[in-house]
Amino acid sequence: MIVFPNAKINLGLQVSAKRPDGFHNIASILYPIACSDVLEAVRSDHFSFSSSGLPIDASAENNLCYKAYFLLQKEFDLPPVSIHLHKIIPMGAGLGGGSGDGAFTLMLMNQLFQLRLNDEALRRYALDLGSDCPFFILNKPAYATGRGEILEPLEIPALKGKKILLVNPGLHISTGWAFGQLAPQKEHRKLPELILEPLNEWKGKLQNDFEPVVFKSYPQLREIQETLYNSGAIFAGMTGTGSTLFGIFDQLPGNYESLFDPRYRLILG
Repeated sequence: MIVFPNAKINLGLQVSAKRPDGFHNIASILYPIACSDVLEAVRSDHFSFSSSGLPIDASAENNLCYKAYFLLQKEFDLPPVSIHLHKIIPMGAGLGGGSGDGAFTLMLMNQLFQLRLNDEALRRYALDLGSDCPFFILNKPAYATGRGEILEPLEIPALKGKKILLVNPGLHISTGWAFGQLAPQKEHRKLPELILEPLNEWKGKLQNDFEPVVFKSYPQLREIQETLYNSGAIFAGMTGTGSTLFGIFDQLPGNYESLFDPRYRLILG
C-alpha cells in the first residue's frame, strides 16, 4: 500500500508563552501543499525500514515512520511490515515533512490492518509523535493553537485560484535553536480575522514571529522574500522556523526559475 504524505506552510505563526510542559503556545494557520513524499508499507516476515531520495540525517529508530509503527504495534500487536520512505520534501525547512510522514504512517497502518481508528483517535496518537503531526490527519486548512494540536478547520477565500511558489535554499534550521532565539510576544491580532482580509492586505499584518530572528542570522532568507515580492508576489513569508520561503501570486512570473540562485530548490505548492 502506497500513500503520499504532503507538506504544509504556515500562514502566520505567533508564539505567545512557554508552557509548564516545556512546549510553547502557538497560533498559526496551517495550509496543506501539493509537494509530497512517497511512503509504502507491505506485510513482511520481519519489520524493516528503509529510505531513498533526499538523505535523512537521523537513525531509523528516530524516524517518525518507525516511531509511528511501534506506537501502534505496542497497543495492537501489529504484524511485521516493511516500510520504505522516498524523501522528496526538504528537511529542516519548515514544511512539516517528517510530521506528515509520521501521521501518514499511522493512517497507513490503520488501513492496512483495519484498526478502525477514527480521526480523533489518530490525532491523539499523532500528538505523541510531534506537535505538527495531528494536522496531517485533518490535512485541510486549519487554525492551530495550543502546541499546534488544537485544530479548527477554516476556509481561506483569498487563496482561491492563487499560485504558490516555495523557495528552499537548502539550509537546515533547528527548531530548538529558533525557539531559543525568540522572545514570545504577549499581544497578537487573531489570525482567523486576518486571514479573511483580502490577500493584498496581508503584508505587514500576517506575521511569522520567527522571521526577525531567523533573518538576522540568515540574511539570504530576507533576500529571497524581497525577490518574491519584487517578482510579483502579493504576499511572501517564511514557513515554520524556516528555511523555506513562499510567495503567493495571481500568476507565476514566466522567468521565475531564473530569479533565484540555481542551487535553491523551487517547489510549486
